[in-house]
Amino acid sequence: MKNTKIIYWITTSIIFLFEGVMPAVFGTSKTAMDDGILHLQYPRYFGILLVVFKVIGALVLIIPAFKGRIKEWPYAGFTFVMISACVSHTVVDGFGGQSIAPLVGLAILFTSYFTYHKING
Repeated sequence: MKNTKIIYWITTSIIFLFEGVMPAVFGTSKTAMDDGILHLQYPRYFGILLVVFKVIGALVLIIPAFKGRIKEWPYAGFTFVMISACVSHTVVDGFGGQSIAPLVGLAILFTSYFTYHKING
């Protein structure tokens, strides 16, 4: 059980950093956000919306006071975002590193999800 908790907190912290902290810090930079969002042919407002929901979702995952079904929402949301990122990068740039990175994040997210349910029954 101790190893499961360690794996849970490591994977959840990685998701928090990459899906919560990094978008909060770098997503507010108009040029960085615009370059990525516009390259994938999404409108600018979508990037702002994505940053807001990522930060909220990451906070729900990392704060232990949120339990049960409320944690299911960010896990589902991040799953949709990562699959969509993989598809978007593959369609625009072809299959490569930019397409594989979201799948690595998805594997980390799934590890966090399954260990969370193993800990909390």
